[in-house]
Amino acid sequence: MPAGGFAGPTGNGGTEFEAKITPIVIISCIMAATGGLMFGYDVGVSGGVTSMAPFLKKFFPVVYRKTQDKTADSSNYCKYDNQGLQMFTSSLYLAALIATFFASYTTRKLGRRLTMLIAGVFFLIGTALNAAAQDLAMLIIGRILLGCGVGFANQAVPLFLSEMAPTRIRGGLNILFQLNVTLGILFANLINYGTEKIEGGWGWRLSLGLAGIPAGLLTVGALLVVDTPNSLIERGHLEEGKAVLKRIRGTDNVEPEYLELVEASRIAKEVKHPFRNLLKRRNRPQLIIAASLQIFQQFTGINAIMFYAPVIFNTVGFGGDASLYSAVIIGAVNVVSTLVSIYSVDKLGRRMLLLEAGAQMFLSQVVIAVILGIKVTDHSENLGKGYGILVVVLVCTYVSAFAWSWGPLGWLIPSETFPLETRSAGQSVTVCMNMLFTFVIAQSFLSMLCHFKFGIFLFFSGWVFIMSFFVLFLLPETKNIPIEEMTERVWKKHWYWKRYMDDYEGVAAVTKGENKNGHDYEGVAAVTNGENKNGQEGKRMLSIWKALLKVKIKMGTIRDLILLLSCKLETMGSSPTRT
Repeated sequence: MPAGGFAGPTGNGGTEFEAKITPIVIISCIMAATGGLMFGYDVGVSGGVTSMAPFLKKFFPVVYRKTQDKTADSSNYCKYDNQGLQMFTSSLYLAALIATFFASYTTRKLGRRLTMLIAGVFFLIGTALNAAAQDLAMLIIGRILLGCGVGFANQAVPLFLSEMAPTRIRGGLNILFQLNVTLGILFANLINYGTEKIEGGWGWRLSLGLAGIPAGLLTVGALLVVDTPNSLIERGHLEEGKAVLKRIRGTDNVEPEYLELVEASRIAKEVKHPFRNLLKRRNRPQLIIAASLQIFQQFTGINAIMFYAPVIFNTVGFGGDASLYSAVIIGAVNVVSTLVSIYSVDKLGRRMLLLEAGAQMFLSQVVIAVILGIKVTDHSENLGKGYGILVVVLVCTYVSAFAWSWGPLGWLIPSETFPLETRSAGQSVTVCMNMLFTFVIAQSFLSMLCHFKFGIFLFFSGWVFIMSFFVLFLLPETKNIPIEEMTERVWKKHWYWKRYMDDYEGVAAVTKGENKNGHDYEGVAAVTNGENKNGQEGKRMLSIWKALLKVKIKMGTIRDLILLLSCKLETMGSSPTRT
C-alpha cells in the first residue's frame, strides 16, 4: 500500500483523516506487539513442558507415574487429569484477570507506554522465577507474576495499536498483536522440541527461561516508543499530543483529527467513574459485544488445543517426539493464517472472516470427534499413521480458521468500538473476561477430556455454531470506520443496537456532518474550537441552528434543547475570545 496521505470517502461512506503510513507508526506497532509474543510464548511453552518427563517427575510425580505405567487401568483420556498440573497452566490467567483492573487505572492515568513497561518488568521477574524453580510453590509464583504481565500487556497493547494506526490499516496493524501471539506459540513449540532432547533433564528450565527474550523486547520497546496522541490528550498534554499526531501521521494537516480527539477527551474527563459509566444504557452494546467475543473466543476450544497440543497427541497415540513435532506444525499454520487475516481484515471486513471461519471450525471439529470416537478407546495403543495424519490435518484446518478470525478479531473489535471515555474500562473488562474464561478452560480441560473423551470436540463445535449466529445477527461491521466515530456511524445505525443509543448527547456532541437536505454544517463542537471575533456571532447563531436540525427533537427533549441554546447565547454575549 502506498504511503501517501489522503482525506476522502471511506468504504463506509465517511471521511478519513489525512494520514500517511509512516515508519514511526510501523516500528512503534511492531515493538508494542511484542507483548503478544510474550503471551503466545507462555501459552505454547506450558503445554510443551507439561509433556516432558523430567518436568513431570520433579513437580507432578503422580502424573508422571500414571504416564509411565503401561499396565494402569486408567483411560488414555485421563492420564493427565490432575488439578495441580492444570493449576500450573491456569494460574497465569487467574493472575491476569486480577491484574487487568489495576492495568485499567495505569492505562488511563499513566498512559499506554508506561503500562507496557510495567508488563515487561513483571514478565522478566516471572521468567527468572520459573527458570530457577525448585518446588511447585516457586513455579506457581513465577506463573502468577507472568500473569500480571499478561494482564497489563493485554490491556495496553491493543489500545496502543488501535490508536496509533491510521483508520484504513487499523485492522491490519492491530492484528500484529495476534501475529506475535502465534509467533510466540510457534517459537515455544520449536524450543520445546529441541530442549526435550537435552540430556540431564534440565531442558524444561531452558524452555521457561527463554521467555526472557520476548520479555526483554517488550521492556526495551516500551522505553523507546512514544505514547499515543489519544492518551497524551486524555491526560492533558495537548501540545505534545498534537506534535506526536503530526509525527505519526506524516503531515501537518492534523487539525480535524486533533479537534476530534480533544472533544473526545473533553467528554471523557466528564466521566468520573468509567466503570459505572460503562454500565449505562448507551454503552451496553459495546459491553455486550466485547464480553461475548471473549467468551466465544475461548469456547472455540483454541486454547485447549494450544495449551495441551502435545498432551492431546500423546493421548491419541502419538509418541513424545511426534506429539511435539505435530504441535510445531500447528504453530506454523497458526502464524501463516494470521498473516492472511492481516491482509484481508481491512478488505473483506470483520464479519466475513468470522462467518467463514465458523463453518470451517464447526466441520473440522465434528470430523475430529467422529474419528476419535471410532479409533481411540480408553486403552487403545495407537491411532494409526493414516488416521493420525488426518487428525493433524483437521486440527490445522481448525487452527487456520481461528487464526484469521476469532483469534485476532476477538482483540481488534473491542479495542476499536468503545468511546474514549470508557475505552480503558472497556478494554479492562475485555481482558478480564478473556482471562476468566481462559482460566476456566485451562483449569478444566484435562478433566473435561477425561470425562467427555472425544465428545469434547462436539462440545466446542456446538459453541462455534451458536457464536456464528451471534455474529450473523448482532455483530456490526467496523471496517474503515474512524475510531472516534463508531457511535454515530455504527451503533446508531445497527438494526438492533440503535435502540440503546441516546437520540442526542447535547448540542456540544454534534460534529461535522450533513442534515437531511444535504447541506453541510459545522456542529457546535467544531465551532467552539474555531474563532469568535470580528463579528462572528451571526455565523455562530447560524451554526447552532443548523446543528439543531440534526437532532431528532421529541416532546421530552424540547426543554433541554432550549436550555442548551440559552447557555450558548449567554456565552456569545461574553468577551470575543477563543472558547
